[in-house]
Amino acid sequence: MRVPLSWLREYVDLPATETGRDVQAKLISAGLEVETVEHLGADLKGPLVVGQVLTIEELEGFKKPIRFCTVNVGQANGTGEPQEIVCGARNFAVGDKVVVVLPGATLPGGFSISARKTYGKTSHGMICSSDELGMGDDGTHGIIVLPPETEVGKDAIELLELVDEVLDIAVTANRGDCLSIRGVAREAAIAYGLPLRDPALLDVPAPNAYGYPVKIADPSGCDRFTARTVTGLSAEARSPIWLQRRLQKVGMRPISLAVDVTNYVMMELGQPLHAYDRSLVQGTIGVRRAQEGEKIVTLDGTERKLHAEDLVITDERGPIGLAGVMGGANTEIADHGDAEKATSDVVIEAAHFDQVAIARTARRHKLSSEASRRFERGVDPQAAAAAAQRTVDLLVLLAGGTAEAGVTEISAPPVPHTITVAADHPDRVAGVAYGRETVVRRLQEVGCDVYGQDELIVTVPSWRPDLTDPNDLAEEVIRLEGYENLPSTLPRPPAGRGLTARQRLHRRVGRALAGAGYVEALNYPFVGEQVFDQLGLDADDPARRVVKLVNPLSDEEPALRTSLLPGLLGALRRNDGRGAHDLALFETGLVFHPRGGQRVAANLPVDRRPSQDDLAALDAALPDQPRHVAVVLTGAREQAGWWGKGRPADWADAVESARTVAREAGAELGVRKGQYGPWHPGRCAELTVTVDGEERVVGHAGELHPRVLKTLGLPARTCAMELDLDAVARVGDDTPQAPRISGFPVATQDVALVVDAFVPAADVEAALREGAGELLESIRLFDVYDNAEQLGEGRKSLAYALRFRAGDRTLTVDEASAARDAAVALAGERVGAVLRS
Repeated sequence: MRVPLSWLREYVDLPATETGRDVQAKLISAGLEVETVEHLGADLKGPLVVGQVLTIEELEGFKKPIRFCTVNVGQANGTGEPQEIVCGARNFAVGDKVVVVLPGATLPGGFSISARKTYGKTSHGMICSSDELGMGDDGTHGIIVLPPETEVGKDAIELLELVDEVLDIAVTANRGDCLSIRGVAREAAIAYGLPLRDPALLDVPAPNAYGYPVKIADPSGCDRFTARTVTGLSAEARSPIWLQRRLQKVGMRPISLAVDVTNYVMMELGQPLHAYDRSLVQGTIGVRRAQEGEKIVTLDGTERKLHAEDLVITDERGPIGLAGVMGGANTEIADHGDAEKATSDVVIEAAHFDQVAIARTARRHKLSSEASRRFERGVDPQAAAAAAQRTVDLLVLLAGGTAEAGVTEISAPPVPHTITVAADHPDRVAGVAYGRETVVRRLQEVGCDVYGQDELIVTVPSWRPDLTDPNDLAEEVIRLEGYENLPSTLPRPPAGRGLTARQRLHRRVGRALAGAGYVEALNYPFVGEQVFDQLGLDADDPARRVVKLVNPLSDEEPALRTSLLPGLLGALRRNDGRGAHDLALFETGLVFHPRGGQRVAANLPVDRRPSQDDLAALDAALPDQPRHVAVVLTGAREQAGWWGKGRPADWADAVESARTVAREAGAELGVRKGQYGPWHPGRCAELTVTVDGEERVVGHAGELHPRVLKTLGLPARTCAMELDLDAVARVGDDTPQAPRISGFPVATQDVALVVDAFVPAADVEAALREGAGELLESIRLFDVYDNAEQLGEGRKSLAYALRFRAGDRTLTVDEASAARDAAVALAGERVGAVLRS
């Protein structure tokens, strides 16, 4: 919200010595985010005067049209003689009043003006456009043509209000009242301890039966609608300079008198308004929800297909406006100044619409307007009648119109919102003894009505819908008393409340994967359901059951993720597209699975620590949120160099990353052949843990399917792993164990076993490990051989190194050999393995 200091002073008698920086400091102290103070005309220096064009000579022989003009500037040039000026603009004629800058002046940007020879003539100054004066967009981008009644020789700096300071305020979502000069003036008045001249305090005629007919079919979407009619607007009436300049300073472009007046009142009072050409409205104005498939052409010229939840303004033909967002082109006000097309009769709408409905409509149609920004943050419903009256008064004053006696006002009976709060509640929240008198005074300054002694009954003003509970009132007292006055105290955490076991595991896993060469990538937890088709998941896959957001940040990603892979693969694709082809990324984060039934989360208390029952009820209303860990790899896993050959990342690296995670969790991870979704069916490993004697699948690892890679635009042979970290942690023992160093030597025995080619190496290893017994210290697969001539068709050789050691003695050769033979025997029994000769 841009707030000109000159406009603010109309409603608050700020000290004359106060600058924009001073006001900025006061408002920031009161809790408003005043980002910048713009000094308009700071480097502007006169003489800058009003002139009247006397003659225009067209200069020929140049690449662009050039005009040599004489301009009457009165006595501003010291001689009274016409000023000779060369100008290339075409939008003015002889007799027009224009803005002239004379030699010796300086324009915004440090542009000094002097007499200079150009196009064969000497130009003594310039005829100015709005851009050259730093006035903002006036819609013409040409020479400023002033009203005919403007006095020649008058100081244009004062006339055009070129010197001013403008506060740029970032209004937070809860302070819709500050999207108006009225709201900011109220804050300034409180900050300076000065009275406020409220521009909404107007005499408003009572509603009667003679106003324009209005029918509201959806009272929940529109609880107040005021309609006023003004007739006989002059076709020649234009917005006065002061009105145009104020709109430009707040960042709006002047359009036409009727539209400018509604925009001006919206900026002044915060109540959006709309003006309809009465001759184009057919029958009763209505408010209802749109019918699915209805269409409307909005004022921006775009045809929009309406949704059944859209709130629309209608007449007998159908929709004539998107309520609270933008009007329709079929009732648009015609520009004044064109006598044949100018609108002479208008109907003024000042209504109050549901915040959520307007916010969703604006987002659905990607149509954020000044009106929708205010409605979705909360508009004062009691200001509608005053805003309509203010608009009528200005149209009568500036356009010579006549206000009809009919006043239409449809509204639900106002129900004041009251809050009961202890008088010392702000004291307890802030840790400062404010006292009852200070609390009452501050709440009354905000606009509340306060009754009671130890327990206060507070009636919230209509312009502050964000005040809903005692803590909101406490915040108002604290911010107005000054956040900087709160004592600074360090919290004293109770002993023994460090990181939880889950948090410690999360950190250990991150450090382990980073040490293994992976880079952490944090991704948004939002997905679109089409990604499950891209990953090749079955139609009945549980991962397709998602939790959908009521108000998603993007309509293309309305659901919470059930897997980490979509985000990680997206990050890998972006980095590969930017030239980084050797990638190893990981992420640990929550995934979300819906629970049966619909639950509503209760609001937790903020004046005390929530009880275990409070937390349990909240947790029951939330979706299941297990923590997963995932990695994706592509390109070189080991770089080539003088030290030797490199190697590409493959499925084994993805499996090893899962083992790295399991080691940090102290869990035994099973690896077996599997087939699932995005993974290549011949290069996919199921990752399992044993729970109560049964194996449970907790993840997958391997190389992704070529079809998935093509659909997602990923590099060939990309590999991935995803693991349910919480499930692994539940069966693990992450108690730190000191390394055990034996004083006895190790006995190493190598075996090469021949098995069928389809037998997984993990099954062979499991049989060897079980058969070897307690003396086995470690087992490692060091060779795979599959020569059909030596081994036979469909056979392969697996060579393992077995390390045996006893904790209390040196093993004999016979003991080691017996353990090896037992291991080979069990492998032969389990998987049909035979010793390779």
